[in-house]
Parts: sequence; structure tokens; C-alpha cells
Amino acid sequence: MEKPHAMEPTNPHQPQEYVKLQHPEWSKNASIYQLNTRQFTKEGTFMAAQEQLPRLKALGADIIWLMPIHSIGEKNRKGALGSPYSIKDYYSVNPEFGDLQDLKNFVNAAHKQGMYVILDWVANHTAWDNDLVNEHPDWYERDYKGDFRPTPWWDWSDIIDLDFSKPELRNYMTEALKYWVKEANIDGYRCDVAGFVPVEFWNHARKELEAIKPVFMLAEWESRDLHAEAFDMTYAWSWNEAVHRICTGKADVNALYIYYSWNESAFPKNSMRMTFVSNHDKNAWEGTMYEQFGNGLEAAIALSVVGEGMPLIYNGQEAGNDKRLAFFEKDPIVWKQDEIGDLYKELFKLMHTNTALWHAKWGSTMIKVPNNTEHAVFSFVRQNEDDKVFAVFNFSDKTQTITFKEPLFVGDYSEFGTTENKRFAENTSLELKAWEYRIYVKKPF
Repeated sequence: MEKPHAMEPTNPHQPQEYVKLQHPEWSKNASIYQLNTRQFTKEGTFMAAQEQLPRLKALGADIIWLMPIHSIGEKNRKGALGSPYSIKDYYSVNPEFGDLQDLKNFVNAAHKQGMYVILDWVANHTAWDNDLVNEHPDWYERDYKGDFRPTPWWDWSDIIDLDFSKPELRNYMTEALKYWVKEANIDGYRCDVAGFVPVEFWNHARKELEAIKPVFMLAEWESRDLHAEAFDMTYAWSWNEAVHRICTGKADVNALYIYYSWNESAFPKNSMRMTFVSNHDKNAWEGTMYEQFGNGLEAAIALSVVGEGMPLIYNGQEAGNDKRLAFFEKDPIVWKQDEIGDLYKELFKLMHTNTALWHAKWGSTMIKVPNNTEHAVFSFVRQNEDDKVFAVFNFSDKTQTITFKEPLFVGDYSEFGTTENKRFAENTSLELKAWEYRIYVKKPF
């Protein structure tokens, strides 16, 4: 009698999708707005911030990232008010900002505006006087002397590190993450120093959160491993560094070729990167957007939106904030109308409607358009069956006369920010002044 054939093994050479998580549909063309509650209004409260939500909606913000909302430790506190990243109680609301109902009201109001809210989550460490220190001292890492320790090497003296080798800690942290999704109906998390916490913890936590509702997860880290099962998006720190170096004369456009080559080849398909010219760390410790990018600021902002990546705006940028906001003290933003806000608004409007500029699987990969001044001028196309964008950036302090190679750019366009139309033939040249950029939009083609 013939034996039944054994089941054929799965082809080990068959390509598999690396990104196994499902991005929420609403993230496909989203922008993200970082809100530092302490400095966002004179009052520094959720209630006062809630009044500004219609303005943020009009700006084009989609995801509101609230910096840590929890009570702040007092032991070894830095400054008068302390760091929001020194967590005293994961189940609390910092009374400086309001109470739980105020947070719920803020989230509900954002949802009514068609926006989403993610909370900043600090899993790696706590304040010295967090209740867990007394209740579960074994959940903390120790130094060679057996003492609690901050993250080694850095000046984080106001916090001590947790030990994620403890299953009980992992369960506690997962339940705390789930609590805010259930209780306040938030839409996900931005996770502080996510790479300092084991990836398998995040993978499991994401599954637990998804069982409640679809969430959006942002990792403050730059690693492909985090994209598979845990995080929709990681920081594009190296994008920021590349553009900063170019704008300060420390590098030429080759720095961007390096970033985008790595982004396309080393990071998985259907992943998202967060591109930005400022955030709370950059602003507080390294300089304002003007200090960081100088005359190249507007070009850097435009590239953060029309290049691959989800653009972040840090509160106050839209008002032309030119001060380093104090991190441990009250230092409210001075709000005013500013051309930077107008620029972000128009760029976000373009991104929302132009499908080539969408994110992850919904958007289009950048394709380099070679030019005659590639050390100074960065040019590319993003296109699909419905939309096409041709962008040219003069990242230099000299006027450049540019000619292009290969026919990908050829066509009829409208110029972003103007009412002008532009026809590009293969021999068309373009003159851009120092730090000038142009974005050409073609629809349909």
C-alpha cells in the first residue's frame, strides 16, 4: 500500500512580509503635532489646550502627541517643576495639567475634530519616589554597589531604571498601557527611548492594545526590528542630523543620499519614519529651529513633508518660536501669526490630498532625478497612477543653474505655493537662489 505523501514544507526561500502589524487607516496621510502641555498655554492645562484644538485642526494636524501626562517625582527633581519624563505614578494625571476628566474631555474634543491623541509613555525608568520603588524594589536595575541606578553614562539623575527581565514588571507595564486606552480612549503611544526596552515586550504590548482598539505606536528610536510587530513609526534622527549638517555647512547633499539609501534599503517596506526639524529635545538642548537650520529652514521643513516620512511639528514652530523652551520650569509659548505656520499649513494641505505623498504602503517611493549639481541640489519624483510630485531643493548658499538627466521629471505641472504652471522638457533648466526650493505638482498624468 502506498504511503501518503508527507506535507510539503513551506518554501524557505519564499519572501515574507516583514511588517506584520496593521497601520490604522487614518495614519496613511497624517501629520503629527507634539504638544508640551506645560508650555502650550499660559495656564498649562488640558482645559486651556483643548480650546486650541480647532486651530490645530485648521493647521492640518492629525495626531496630537501629548508629552507625559503623569505626576512627576519630587526626589532628585530637576528644576522647580521637574521633568515630565520622571514618572511618579503611571496611573495618575499630573495635577499641574488638570485631572482625569480634563484629559478625557481633551481626547473627546480632539476626536470630534477628526484628530487622534497619543500619550508619551516612559517605560524604561521611573522617578526615585515612584510607588514601585517601595512596593517592588526587585523590579529595578542595580549598579555594581547594589544601589538603584539611572540610565548609565547620561545625566539622568532624576530617574532610575527598571529591569525588564522581570515578568511581573512586564505585566504591570502592559496593564498600565491598556488602562489609558480603555479609560481615556487614547489612540496609541509615543514610547520614550523605546530601544532601551526589549522589543519582545513591545511586540506583546501592541497585541494587547490592538485587542482593545486599533492604535498608532511611535518609537523614539531608529531600528528596523521595532517595525515588525510593535511600532508603526520610528524617529528619523539620522534624517534630522543629515539636513542639519547640510544647512550648517558641515556636509553637502551626499548626506541625504546616504539617509534615503539606508531608508529605502535597510528599513522594511510599509514602515513609517518621522521626519522633523524640531522636537522637545532639540529645542531645549540643541537650539531653536532657526539655530539648527538657519537659512535652510524652510527648505528643510518642505522636505520633511514632501519627502518620505510623516512630518512632525513641535508646538510653537507655527508661531515662529525663537526661544529654547525651558524644560524644568514654566515657560509659555508666545503665540502669533507667522510665515512658518502658513508654510506648514499649505504643505500639510498638499500632503493630505496628494496620494503620492502618503505614508508606508499608501505612498510612493522617492526616485532620484539626477542633475548637474548633485553636491548642492537634491531633486526627486514621487508618483503613482493618480499623482506625481517633482521636487527640487538647492541646499547650498549659492545660486544654482540646474539641468536634469533622465526623462522622469518631464511634464506639465502647477507650482506649489503659486498660481504658476511649468512645463518641463528634457532640456529645461531651472535657476534656484541659495536655499530656495520648488515643488511641482502634476495631477492627473
